[in-house]
Amino acid sequence: MTEKPSDKPFETPYPTYDVLGKWDSPSFNDQTRRVVADRLSNPPARRFLEEAEFALLRAVIDVILPQPERDEDRRIPVEAFIDEMLFANRGSGTRYADAPPMREAWRRGLAGIEQEARRRHGKGFESLSNDRKQALLHAIDQGDVDPQAWEGLKPQRFFRHVLLKESVKIYYAHPYAWNEIGFGGPASPRGYVRLGSDMRDPWEAREERIPQKTERLSRAGSFRMPSSGRAPLKAAHPTSSVPANGCRWPSLRKTRRSTS
Repeated sequence: MTEKPSDKPFETPYPTYDVLGKWDSPSFNDQTRRVVADRLSNPPARRFLEEAEFALLRAVIDVILPQPERDEDRRIPVEAFIDEMLFANRGSGTRYADAPPMREAWRRGLAGIEQEARRRHGKGFESLSNDRKQALLHAIDQGDVDPQAWEGLKPQRFFRHVLLKESVKIYYAHPYAWNEIGFGGPASPRGYVRLGSDMRDPWEAREERIPQKTERLSRAGSFRMPSSGRAPLKAAHPTSSVPANGCRWPSLRKTRRSTS
């Protein structure tokens, strides 16, 4: 049987690149260093999800964003930052008109995943083989599940537009993930200048190897990120004074350096 790209181990085109090598360069100012150091050294403790919910969330993320090559102390703890977001009740400020509030959506979504695992296999998600975990999440991604266990939450929408998007966003806001995609970080105060297609600044990483078509081209290669803006949203009341994108997750968009 031909091996699919998503079945192959992820290999970065930047195997020796380390964004932290820019620590004392114009790419990092004191504020950037403080934020990056905190992100690396102080993952938040669990404060919102119950222990079983937290363990389930980690198991799901380990399927979506597997990190088998990393030791535990180098693993990006996506579930911890999701829990921090839920504890602070810090969301985007919007949600689908027929969706429950953010915290309730996550609880229902995790419960739905667990119930679907037990309905199909007679045991919890964490106890399943990796193949069955993959198959179950793909079924949810296609909406091929028992809707009763989801208490009115739309399974496909929760998986694609909440769990998957939030997990990937948090993952790629971490310096260890910047390394594997050759990203230079916020580049503050240096800034990015060459913003055109297939352009790079001289200090940006260059590919050391060209991925083959048979390789996984992203860590979450077996799940498609959804496009946005296809369904009506309604504004939710702000729940904290923290900006919507959160102080812990600054935008990764390239910003042009001022010439004034």
